[in-house]
Amino acid sequence: MKNFLVHTEEIKKEMLEAIGVSGIEDLFAEIPQSARTNSLELDNAISEMECQKRIKSLAKKNKTDYISFLGAGCYNKFIPAAIAQVAQRFEFLTAYTPYQPEIAQGTLQIMYEFQTMICRLTGMDVANATVYDAGTACAEALLMASRIKKCKRVLVSDDLNPEYNKVIKTYAHANGIEIEWFDSVIPANTEDYACVLVQTPDFYGEIRELQPVETLLVVCTDISTLSILKPPAEYDADIVVGDVQTLGIPMSFGGPHAGFMACKEKYVRQLPGRLAGRTVDADGNQAFTLTIQTREQHIKREKATSNICSNQALIGLCANLYLSLMGEKGFKQAGFLSAKMAHLLSQKLADFKGIKTLNNNFFNEFVIEVNDSDEFLAKLKKAGIIGGLKLDKNRILVAATEMISEDDIDLYIASI
Repeated sequence: MKNFLVHTEEIKKEMLEAIGVSGIEDLFAEIPQSARTNSLELDNAISEMECQKRIKSLAKKNKTDYISFLGAGCYNKFIPAAIAQVAQRFEFLTAYTPYQPEIAQGTLQIMYEFQTMICRLTGMDVANATVYDAGTACAEALLMASRIKKCKRVLVSDDLNPEYNKVIKTYAHANGIEIEWFDSVIPANTEDYACVLVQTPDFYGEIRELQPVETLLVVCTDISTLSILKPPAEYDADIVVGDVQTLGIPMSFGGPHAGFMACKEKYVRQLPGRLAGRTVDADGNQAFTLTIQTREQHIKREKATSNICSNQALIGLCANLYLSLMGEKGFKQAGFLSAKMAHLLSQKLADFKGIKTLNNNFFNEFVIEVNDSDEFLAKLKKAGIIGGLKLDKNRILVAATEMISEDDIDLYIASI
């Protein structure tokens, strides 16, 4: 245990002498006193038992039993209990990234199976082993398209999730990429751009009918909607991106989640992150390996496609477990129930309250128009309901999932 003990006074003195200072305080000399904290003003020490009691009393002030109609990229979905039990096994939970693939076969197999599932859902040829989130995936797709087309101009839909917009603006600024925005209709002439980025269903829940483009088509999608909607490959998408939060990942106050990227095979060497492949070892047994490693830690920096340092393999494992446990039938049923509950709520809002839904074609998320968004949501909160996301004074984004029941919807209607 000696390696985990605090440094002795002798060791501290030796270290300070080695760097040419007389005391630890000298290390902070350049920090002005006005920026320092003189005292933390902590209470007197208490026992562990007393500490637990105090923390539990504070935790009771949190209200966590709201009925949630929130969406906007993060959804309250059913999560089988077995996911946490398997994902928290030490073999998965303590594993980091497979710098030495030969000793990380389990992690590599997870990546390979994740990639396979993403390809099956999107209809694309190849997928990577996750990126950080959907916003990162969108930004990386723009960079990827820019490299393929050798063009610094991209077209991006106005209806993309605003959080994703912030990420791509940062990436684009740092890489000298010019973003031009368009409304729901893709411009007729796209050949002078590296790509067109469209989200469907978009941030407002609208399912977009995509027209052919003269450049690369990048589609951002909610992976769970592909349980019912046709895969992006069927409308000739070149790159497909999104988030896997709806595949067994808790909302967790917005993260951590995981993004995915999939593309046509001819673009595989421009796909960032890690790609795991299946092969055989010297004895002819099945083995998994990092097939392509396009990050700067693995190849010459000027040839790297991304500076992404890692991947969300543990969250990718949770997505694998979710799809395996739900199966094709269960996955489709969850999607069907989500859409059914959303459309039922929309219909009852119109029939009983005269509240208009602004969407023409939606899956499980839609925008309603009310007289006063704050007043509307406050009434619902008193009834124990988070009624949606306020967009502005008169519009609210509402989402329903399979976790919503008809009784929840009736309470929603009765509370406004």
